[in-house]
Amino acid sequence: MERKPRVAAKIVVTTDGPYLVTGGVPVSKQIIVSNTQGESLQWKEGEKYPEREQCALCRCGESKNKPFCSGRHKEVGFDGTETADRRAYMEQAEEIVGPTMVLTDAESLCAFARFCDPKGGVWNVTERAADAESRHIVEHEAGCCPGGRLVAWDKASKKALEPEFEKSIGLIEDPAEGVSGPIWVRGGIPVIAADGTEYEVRNRVALCRCGQSSNKPYCSGTHASMKFRDDR
Repeated sequence: MERKPRVAAKIVVTTDGPYLVTGGVPVSKQIIVSNTQGESLQWKEGEKYPEREQCALCRCGESKNKPFCSGRHKEVGFDGTETADRRAYMEQAEEIVGPTMVLTDAESLCAFARFCDPKGGVWNVTERAADAESRHIVEHEAGCCPGGRLVAWDKASKKALEPEFEKSIGLIEDPAEGVSGPIWVRGGIPVIAADGTEYEVRNRVALCRCGQSSNKPYCSGTHASMKFRDDR
């Protein structure tokens, strides 16, 4: 029996409703691993969900079937109005220039994963990054930023030092803060606004799933202050 060609991967933001994911994108939990001081160090993969050709992921934070939509957005009157800046990342980002590296920073995309804090802060390390160890710190810390707020660049070649991702979705868990974080979209999956506008396709972005972001559809870190948990 001939198999039907797979639909291209994409995520559509529905009006005051869930994210509609097509293309058989794999979904798994992604856990922030921290040290005893609570500093974020690396990512660890957790539970993998059965593969589906398409699914609807909750974005109101109220589903009874998280991470999938259960229709609760209608019952609670969820306001999913998108407020994110639709300009390209480089039009929003500031530059921190060091001797061998450049760090770009679009603060509105912060997802509060805190990989940027260890070793004195990635901004400070960039400003002095001349040796291999410092360069590695900048590349690692910027590359671990799930929302793509931070991007490290090689100053000489002007190439972005991006981690390699297959098209996939990670549901972030943050044990150090005791919260569930955003939806980590990886590998250049297009995100389409409810009005049909396509956001800039990027290697990594973080979409809100607590329902309270001030930068919808992107995460603004609000899940941490409201102590959002996807098991409630």
